[in-house]
Amino acid sequence: MEIILKKDVANLGNADDIVKVKAGYAVNYLIPQGYAILATESAKKVLAENIRQRAHKEAKLRADAEALAAKLAAASVKIAVKVSESGRIYGSVTAAQVSEALAAAGIEVDKKDVTVAADIKELGTYEASVKCYKDIKGTVKVEVVAEEN
Repeated sequence: MEIILKKDVANLGNADDIVKVKAGYAVNYLIPQGYAILATESAKKVLAENIRQRAHKEAKLRADAEALAAKLAAASVKIAVKVSESGRIYGSVTAAQVSEALAAAGIEVDKKDVTVAADIKELGTYEASVKCYKDIKGTVKVEVVAEEN
């Protein structure tokens, strides 16, 4: 019996795969649990259309992410922090601060997508990584400067 998987099933296939299984397995387990539907001609046509539309959306998201990564590579942000007499900063620069600095520069990114490579505890120039999309990452230069009193 041919079925279309709606979810990933271990040792069987991934979502949207058309697989052949024994009728009892499909009727008694996969279909009632919501893991699969029958692979009728109309269901196959719907699946093909959904895959086509998803590919189109995926291409647009990927293009937007690549544009954001290029924008980030060209950008540089300054973060002003309080500094002790020895030149060390109080606390450290966080991903939230980098995200706020990017927002002030006109680039909106979520603080959860920002990764600061090492603890930034001194003045200087560092790089932060920003996850733009699944496997697309951008890097931005972060300059930590002393706050003027």
